[in-house]
Amino acid sequence: MLPILESTDTKALRRLLDRTPDDHGRIEPAVKEIIAGVRARGDRALVEYARQFDALDGPVELSPAEIYGGAEDCPPAVRRAIRAAAKHIRMVAKAQVPPSWTTQVAPGVKVSQRVVPLERVGCYVPGGRYPLPSSLLMAAVTARAAGVREVIVCCPRPDASVLAAAIEAGVDRVFQLGGAQAIAAMAYGTKSVPRVDKIVGPGNAYVALAKALVSRDCAIDFFAGPSEIVVVAAAGNPQWIAADLLAQAEHDVDARALFLTPSRRLATQVARAVEAQLAGANATDSPAHAALARNGAIVVTKTIEDAAALANRIAPEHLVVETAAIGAMIPVAGSVFVGEWTAQAAGDYAIGSNHVLPTSGAARFRGGLHAWDFVRVSSVQQLTRQGIALVGPTAATLADAEGLRLHAASIRARLGVAPKVGRATSKAARATSKITDRRASSTATTAGRAGSPSRPSASPSRRARR
Repeated sequence: MLPILESTDTKALRRLLDRTPDDHGRIEPAVKEIIAGVRARGDRALVEYARQFDALDGPVELSPAEIYGGAEDCPPAVRRAIRAAAKHIRMVAKAQVPPSWTTQVAPGVKVSQRVVPLERVGCYVPGGRYPLPSSLLMAAVTARAAGVREVIVCCPRPDASVLAAAIEAGVDRVFQLGGAQAIAAMAYGTKSVPRVDKIVGPGNAYVALAKALVSRDCAIDFFAGPSEIVVVAAAGNPQWIAADLLAQAEHDVDARALFLTPSRRLATQVARAVEAQLAGANATDSPAHAALARNGAIVVTKTIEDAAALANRIAPEHLVVETAAIGAMIPVAGSVFVGEWTAQAAGDYAIGSNHVLPTSGAARFRGGLHAWDFVRVSSVQQLTRQGIALVGPTAATLADAEGLRLHAASIRARLGVAPKVGRATSKAARATSKITDRRASSTATTAGRAGSPSRPSASPSRRARR
């Protein structure tokens, strides 16, 4: 039966919550060798690794005829489901695209936000125990909705459903490649595989580590570890809670499934429901058995607030909560599912939200795959002669204060030929100057109290950042 722990058992909790990868040290030399091999020998190494690790018996890239021909074997019901899921994902992704805008900061001073899609994106789709057309949809549909010009897919064993998803998502090219070799090929390019601007999508430990290693040269979405779910509730249907826990535990033996509750009665009911469902036909030969034995637990807390605080500390990939009020107490989560009818597994497929999510605590600083992952957001500035006359003195004064005299000189070179500011802009400039003078005075006073010079010169590191 799923173990029931007390939240006061700090030792057991520490062991349960430790998500330090235990295999990266073991596999890192092999992953580095694969990446180096693909960089140095291109397609020759790529094909060697694909035959060795993925039993590739055919071309590296599928032709359009092979893609469409393979997709014909996808059952009509599955194709309809793929089409419906893609529609929802596309709707959400289009709503996420950040807007371009322009604001007039002051007379003659204009700042714009420019949003430009990436040129080419590589989507990795795992090809392990289960085919995952949903992962292709989440990555490729979102990229297309953001306006990405070219989308390629790497999947070691694309079945009919994956190929049907590729067609529905508007994928340009499909490569029968997996593992670290696929990541290296997309990151650095070979004769067969074009270099991409960004790599997205989940994968096993080799894929995750390869993405981390190439991220110095090619953007990635985020480092992804094993799947995880945390359910927080004081009441609810124990059968449904157990089913949600098992759904995520089904991914692989390293998946993590936790239930946090102040109700000991509900904890016992859920533990029994998990045991009964594991004995059913749906769980035969499922990784859920090993996953729950290694990484599953029910934690009984004193209050629902304590359960929420613990969930916040965990920063889970998937967070299922009994009510919106509980969800509001847990801001740190990859994706939140509210209420007993919101089956977390529905979010994996058809709600429209993205199921490519941060794991291993990465939800502390970001959410799931998003349309903004596929665009460049740049600031565009434009000054007129009037604008440089208005902001130039402020900028030059601050440059002087930092000891960057050439910065100041580049501004004053323009001020020498700029027109005199008008009455209105002159008042604005004087107001800005007064604010700058007050801040400089305050800084000098504070520095003097600390026994430091009031106008320190810029450090080498500060100059380097400039």
